[in-house]
Amino acid sequence: QCGRFRFPLEEAVRRPLVMGILNVTPDSFSDGGAYTETSAAVRRAEQMIAEGADIVDIGAESTRPGTAPLPLQQELDRLVPVVEALANCGKPLSIDTYKPDVMRATLSAGADMINDITGFRSDDAILAVKNSPCGLCVMHMQGTPRTMQVSPEYDDVTGEVTLFLSGQASRLRNEGIAHSRICVDPGFGFGKTQEHNLTLMRNMGRMREALPFPILVGLSRKSMIGQITDKPVSSRLAGSLGAALSAAAHGAFIIRVHDVGETVDALRVWIQTR
Repeated sequence: QCGRFRFPLEEAVRRPLVMGILNVTPDSFSDGGAYTETSAAVRRAEQMIAEGADIVDIGAESTRPGTAPLPLQQELDRLVPVVEALANCGKPLSIDTYKPDVMRATLSAGADMINDITGFRSDDAILAVKNSPCGLCVMHMQGTPRTMQVSPEYDDVTGEVTLFLSGQASRLRNEGIAHSRICVDPGFGFGKTQEHNLTLMRNMGRMREALPFPILVGLSRKSMIGQITDKPVSSRLAGSLGAALSAAAHGAFIIRVHDVGETVDALRVWIQTR
């Protein structure tokens, strides 16, 4: 259940859903500054939809390592006009935010999903979404964006991430939020070393067995790809496609990407040839 939309899980098993990333920020690590004007953001969303995006994920605050929080009003000023302009685009709109007031405002403006990097740890965040039909993505992050890459440590990264996601999903269920509204994200690159990221990917089957929720994976253009390929952000398309196919093979239900058309094509070939 994703607000006004529903996605049959059996179809996502055959071909993962593709979530297109729309950053309306001046400072995101990959495409910061490209879509800060509402008109440019709308054109980009329409392009991603034409390329096959199933969901459009809109974010107004950069969460790259070391960034400071964005003031509430600035986030609202960036997001609400874009959500209002795209409310009838025919695809669900996901909002990448952890602020309860932003959740409320964008849901009122027409959003269908909230993608919270803090995993709905805030009581107020749960209250903000509780009585809406919106989809919820519970993500794992160790620390905050400012501190998360300062010596992250785990005894068992897969077990600890799984335990957190399971616990937060149970908390949402205990608040009366339907099971069908929840998906989970291991949070690749959010408080994890390269080895943590690789271990999580290799053990996604273990996570799927323990978590009765669809798994969302976001690896597009991240430093994990750069470390493997030794390529800068602008040259990580091939590596990102490889990561998307790996995520699909490991059972991801939603793949969050910058390069929608290329990912859709790669998944089509993978489906026809596996």
